[in-house]
Amino acid sequence: MTLVPFELYHAKKSTSCAIFSSPHSGSDYPADFLSRIELDPHEIRSSEDAFVDDLFMPAIEFGAPLLAATFPRAYVDLNRAHDEMDPAVIHGAVKRGMNPRIAAGLGVIPRVVSEGRPIMRGKISLADAERRLILAYEPYHRMLSHLIRNNLEMFGIALLFDCHSMPHEALASAPKVRGKRPDVILGDRFGAACNYQIMEQTAAAFTDQGFAVARNAPFAGGHITQFYGRPSRSVHAIQIEIDRSIYMNEPSLTRSLAFGQVKARLSAVIAGLCESTLNQLPLAAE
Repeated sequence: MTLVPFELYHAKKSTSCAIFSSPHSGSDYPADFLSRIELDPHEIRSSEDAFVDDLFMPAIEFGAPLLAATFPRAYVDLNRAHDEMDPAVIHGAVKRGMNPRIAAGLGVIPRVVSEGRPIMRGKISLADAERRLILAYEPYHRMLSHLIRNNLEMFGIALLFDCHSMPHEALASAPKVRGKRPDVILGDRFGAACNYQIMEQTAAAFTDQGFAVARNAPFAGGHITQFYGRPSRSVHAIQIEIDRSIYMNEPSLTRSLAFGQVKARLSAVIAGLCESTLNQLPLAAE
């Protein structure tokens, strides 16, 4: 099997310190993986961040690259640490203390998709798990690291936006914003992954386009935000979670009639996130 682990969409002209990453929007399911799963072709897709790569594609028009996974989260989860292996799904994996993500079946090789539905019966070998990481996980993170280094060299600062979507039902525990559930949740690990000024500007860009924005609850940012966000080194990371129900039909996994309008509003947000004022923030780095 030949696996192309990601698509890198280059900016038409590199003018922004921003980088957009979509690690969960992939939908290319390897045949050998599909042959072993218990779920039907529709059910297995329930953990995808469907269409998120499309929503953030305007980044390349405004000077920033977009890195998008081609393989699905159900195969390998790029937003987990390399060693977050689940002994319940991988023969020979070593249990490393209490990890709530692994306990929930959401390690780097997931055991379940949404609603806790098991992906397959039995376990895979440690060699199989490591093969997935070599083929899919490591190339993505190498490229993401390269993009960050490149922006540090070009601009003196790198600003990573890690782009995701969330099921509408996940918002039941989210704080209300102006009396309603948020459309967007921004996560910066409670300030550990990003300078406060940059977070403020990011939230304002979404709010100005009519999105209700919450911060860090119930999603404060996953592995990518935590690992790459280093404000003291001029690398800032923010996780973006968008309510799927505002742009797609969740049960059918299809774009809704509102998709074009939401994408247009996001395009205006992205333009603001990429504009030159954000490239003048090295002095704001902590």
